[in-house]
This record gives sequence, C-alpha cells and structure tokens, in this order.
Amino acid sequence: MTFNVLISDPLSEEGIQPLRESENFTIVMETNLSPEELGNRIGEFDALLVRSQTQVTRELIHKATNLKIIGRAGVGVDNIDLEAATENGIIVVNAPNGNTNSAAEHTMAMIMALSRNIPQAFHALKNRQWDRKKYVGVEIKNKTLGIVGLGRIGVEVAARAKGQRMNVIAYDPFLTEEKAEQLGIGYGTLEEVLKKADFITVHTPLMKETRHMINAHAFEIMKSGVQIINCARGGIIDENALYDAIVSGKVAGAALDVFEEEPFVDHKLLELEQVVATPHLGASTIEAQEIVAIDVSHDVIRFLNGDVVKNPVNLPSVPSEIMYKIEPYFHLAEKLGTFLIDLTNEVAEEVYITYSGDLSEIEVAPLTRNTVKGILKRYLGSHVNDVNALYLADKKGITVKESKTSSTKGFTNLITVEIKSKSGRRKVAGTLLNGFGPRLVKVDDYSVDVTPKGHMVVIQHTDQPGVIGRMGSTIAKHHINIATMQVDRSDVGGNAIMILTIDKHLETEALEELKSLDEIKDVTAIDL
Repeated sequence: MTFNVLISDPLSEEGIQPLRESENFTIVMETNLSPEELGNRIGEFDALLVRSQTQVTRELIHKATNLKIIGRAGVGVDNIDLEAATENGIIVVNAPNGNTNSAAEHTMAMIMALSRNIPQAFHALKNRQWDRKKYVGVEIKNKTLGIVGLGRIGVEVAARAKGQRMNVIAYDPFLTEEKAEQLGIGYGTLEEVLKKADFITVHTPLMKETRHMINAHAFEIMKSGVQIINCARGGIIDENALYDAIVSGKVAGAALDVFEEEPFVDHKLLELEQVVATPHLGASTIEAQEIVAIDVSHDVIRFLNGDVVKNPVNLPSVPSEIMYKIEPYFHLAEKLGTFLIDLTNEVAEEVYITYSGDLSEIEVAPLTRNTVKGILKRYLGSHVNDVNALYLADKKGITVKESKTSSTKGFTNLITVEIKSKSGRRKVAGTLLNGFGPRLVKVDDYSVDVTPKGHMVVIQHTDQPGVIGRMGSTIAKHHINIATMQVDRSDVGGNAIMILTIDKHLETEALEELKSLDEIKDVTAIDL
C-alpha cells in the first residue's frame, strides 16, 4: 500500500530523508499553498507534515477525508486543532526533544553575553566607540547558577554550567535531594535558589502556577547584582517587575530570548543597556531543525506501517464499545486528580486508583491516564495529556497503581484516588449520579456531596460553635459570595471539614485571614 504525504511548510531536506527512503511513501512538498488551495488538496493525503506556518483548522480537518496523522516538526501544536483531529480519528505527533541541545546552548550563550557585555561592546564598536572600562564584565567561574525548572533542558544547562566551573543549585517540584546529588548539583526550594544565586535561569513550562513566578517579591529576596536569563517562555518573569528591578540596581542585567507578547515593535526592556535579547532563537539551529523533522518523519512512518509512535500529542483511538462506556467518566477522573493534588499541595510519590462497581467490569486504562493527567497538570501544564501522562509520571518517579473491586459502599460506580506524598496520604472519591453528573462524595474519611467545578475552598477545622459564622463573615468581608457549603465531622467537637464553592478565586489575603481563625487548621483554595 502506498501512502501520500504532504509537507506544507519548509522542512530540512535531511530531516525528511527517512520518508523519501521508504518505498511505500509518496512525498509532495508544497510550501506556498493558500488555505483554499490546501483545503482543495488535503483529501488526497494520508499524512500532513507542518511547522508553525500552516494552520490546521477544524475546517481543513473536515476536508481531510483520508488523513490519518499530522506531524508537527517542533514542540508547540498551537496551529493544530487537536480536538478536531481527535474527533476525526487523526493522531497528532510532535518532536518535543529535538531542541534540547539547541536551547541549552543558547542559554549558555546568553549567560556569557550577559556576563561580559558582549552585545553592548560590539554595538559601541559599530558606532566607532572604543571604551574598555565601560564594558568590564564578571567571570562566571565559582559563581552560583540558580536553575528554576530541571526538565530535560534544565539538566543540560546544569551540565554545561558545571563544565564552566559554576556552582549549580536547582529547584523543581519533582527534584529530590538524591537526584540532585546524582547530578552533582545543589538542591533547594524556590526561595533558597532565588536567595543564593548570582545568575538565575528559568526552564519551566508556562501555566497558571508559573506565570510571573519571578515577580517583584522574588526580586526582593534575590542578591543585589543578580543576573536573569529567560530562554524558556515569555510570562514566567514579570517584565514590569524586571524593568523596575534593573532600574533600581537590584538586578545587574537580563538576557531574554522570549517575551510575553511576540513579535513586538517596541519594548521598554530593550531601552535598558543592561538587557541583551534575541528574537526567540532558542531552537533556531540547523541541527535542531533537522532533528525535529527526522523525529516526526520516523513517527509518521511508524504509524502508517502499523507501529506505535513515540511522541503522540492527542488521545489515540479507543474501540467504540469501550469509549461508549467510559467516556462519561473522563471529566470526573481528571477533576479527582486535580482536586487531590491541589488539596495535598505536594508532589505525589505514589498514586493509587481504585475502580468500584460497574467500573470494575470494563477497561479503565484511559481513565487512569486522565486521572494522572489531572495530577500532573499542576506542575507540567498543557505539556501533559491523556497519552503521555503515565510516561511522564514514570519519568518523574511517580508510581501509579490501579485496582478494581466489586464493593461500592452504596454507589453504582466509584473512583477512589489516593496520593502518597512526603507528608502522608490523602484521598478523594467520586461518582456519577444519574441526572446530576460528576460528584465528590469522599474527602479523606469525610462524606460530602460536591460538584467538582469552579472555585472551591477546603477548610479543615475543629468542630466548635461559631466557626461557620466567623468563616462566613471573613469571606463576606472580601466581597466573596458562597454558592454552596458542605460540612462533615469525625465526632462532636472533633476534627471537621468544610467545602465551599464560591463565585471567584480566593485571594491570598482572604486565605491567610481564614487561616488565622483559632479553630481553623488549614485552608486550601482549589480552582477546577
């Protein structure tokens, strides 16, 4: 059988060589098709390879009647409608590892440029100015490099920095002291890294928890004269706070490859002589472009020849008879994972998922993936999906165990998720109620009945008269409306739990004020 492959964006010729060498593949490279022309031709092809230029929209996918796989030669898939692809049974693959070396090298180049004022000195020479005293730099030898985010790129940066005889200290929610020792680097909390480092480089995904994680408060606790590098994602660093920190002299300089808004015509950070910048060049090397094209070419070949792909992005197809039975539980499974990890507020070391009642009689692997995705999304953001959730959990050293039982404790179906972390174990259980949808029915050993959505607050407290009233007054003082409330207790006057759903997110000030109430032991804000 012959497969037709369309390449609609410029790709490295060396990168697509595996496709050209495959006997049963016909390659068509058309990189200047208009959306209308692409729509008219897409029905001819079994595979589509793109970079960021081609917009693979829902409309285009509906016209792709023979398309089986879309390959994105790069990491991001923002230009591909994943939902439409999944609905139409089209698998999407990308190349998440191809730019690792390129990004790590660019980070080190930015550190060097920053420490020795290389761009500024060059610009002065171009303007016929010879001023050696003005551009005196600092050595990086024996300086401390703080790495925030120790994924594949962060690890590569650490190795290169050690080669330059820098001292390296890192923070990552999945980093342990044992792993840090194996890598020959220091281990610290985020605050410890920020306080100790002479240079700070960020390598985290951009998501709600990491947006502006380097903010005004972070700059306050850093050393005076610290230097900042961001070759990861715009938005991790609060650019206004960075500007103020440089102007005040707290930050000696910054090297930026990414910005919150790209592209831009003007940016106030570029007005500062202490800032060096490049236009998002982290993955822009000949080698990286070859590698990402090679990776997606091999995955296209594997998939069309009936083999398993290495870098899937969306959910692979599930037999229709199984999907019909488990699809209603997808939302519940993910929300249970997200709720529990937020409640635990620690990285999971072990995850136990028990399926009871009707669920014990069917294949539940997709639900397990969805639950683990909900757990990992807090730290990995959109990078984690149903397909790679278990793989990423394994890479992070998280044990996932699945079991089934016919015992339902009064429910037709029940999913119980338990997490073991450094501080102990927490668990939550949920079910589907006919006509009412997903419900949380257990938090630890407390019985509740809560819809897992929106803004929630979990309050652990002592069962005493007046607690609910004082809590309500505190919430009201911050102009927050309570939609629902659930309360349960272990015994009269003992430990109790209160779960609220509220109309907006509980900000830090209100959260801390609730925690200060005598009977309240802990307060956790959860957004589902």
